[in-house]
Amino acid sequence: MADFLTRRNGTWHFVRRVPLEFAAFDKRGIVRHSTKVRVSTDRTGRRASQVADRLNAALESEWRQLAGSAADPSLRAYEDARRRARSLGFEYLDAPDVVTLATARRLERLEALEARRLEYDAVARAALLGAQPQPSFKLSNLFTEYEAATKDETAPFSRNQLRIWRNSRMRVVKEFVEIAGDKPVADLTHNDAIDYREWWRDRVVAGEANAGSANKSMGMLSRMLKEMSIRHRLNLPEIFKGLRLKAGPNNVRSPFETDFIQQKLFAVGALDGLNEEARHILYVLADTGLRPSEAVNLQRHTIHLEAPVPYVEILPDGRVLKSSDSKREVPLVGAALATMKLNPDGFPRYKDKSSSLSALVNKYLSVNDLRPSPMHGLYSFRHSFKDRLIAAQAPDSLIDSLMGHRSGKPKYGKGPSLELKRKFLESIAFTPPSRL
Repeated sequence: MADFLTRRNGTWHFVRRVPLEFAAFDKRGIVRHSTKVRVSTDRTGRRASQVADRLNAALESEWRQLAGSAADPSLRAYEDARRRARSLGFEYLDAPDVVTLATARRLERLEALEARRLEYDAVARAALLGAQPQPSFKLSNLFTEYEAATKDETAPFSRNQLRIWRNSRMRVVKEFVEIAGDKPVADLTHNDAIDYREWWRDRVVAGEANAGSANKSMGMLSRMLKEMSIRHRLNLPEIFKGLRLKAGPNNVRSPFETDFIQQKLFAVGALDGLNEEARHILYVLADTGLRPSEAVNLQRHTIHLEAPVPYVEILPDGRVLKSSDSKREVPLVGAALATMKLNPDGFPRYKDKSSSLSALVNKYLSVNDLRPSPMHGLYSFRHSFKDRLIAAQAPDSLIDSLMGHRSGKPKYGKGPSLELKRKFLESIAFTPPSRL
């Protein structure tokens, strides 16, 4: 994102040339926006980059929406007819519904056209008489339409979160097109959804995938179709309802044993093949239970080493957290405290790149025989952390507070203090590696 930032009159500005693929829809050539962040207060451009990320995400979504509208003019025409009907004081109704109205109410629509001298206005006539055909679009355009309709929801995403969000949904649409054919979404049936489910079931039986991945893919398609049905008033049936595959026991990550972490993973030289930041993040995860995506996005202002109880804050800082309960404060003890003292600015190499980190670490553990099973990986440190808290007889409310889990119970008071959290964490803390 630094490529899109420039200094202008003491302020960071977002500047991006319109890509050739969208030049026909956006004639500006170059798009400029002020981030409203002064260079004097943000010398490195870190805060300005976060603003630029959001501006870029919104801009790309706008471009894709323009391209999608051009590809499906019937959608735009239908929405124009609905808006015109409302501007004339009526709700848009399809022609068959207009015909069934009481005579007096039908005449109201005709009289409105005559009173405003709109008898020869084709758009106005279509709007009040329901003459604009209800739109549909091909299944291959489902993601484009969905992304344009939900740009407000994705605007807070970080650059990497948006990439993952887009790629996964484009993938499932492509898969569904290959199974069901590129038909209009209004023509999709329950049988099409069953065919997709059976394709996934065959992959699960063959050991190529698991039921969790199948259910997640069907869930994404179901949500996209439901949203489009609402937005475009398509009245689509819920074709994926009741088609979830039963998840097997092998879908759960396994925790590392405490002794394995201390004696194997923290042993001298055990992780020397990893780069320093990857190795340090692993140490932090072991004694904080943070999600990898939370650890890699720690920054100086969320790392509090000088506080009476040193701690890190998990904040929606230029990205979206998994849930509102994920926002929390976690004390630093043991290996995590020793590591963060060496990394007071966080881990810039892996900022917003938790997937790359996980792939690297998991491969290293496998190659070096430090992965007891395929179900052990970087995320296993979080499972181990919770098991150790349970063994230390920590209260459920404290565990939920440290893990960032939703308890399902009404919230009263401020919750566990940093001092109380530290007390339990110190009882389960690891001895930092000698060569940290």
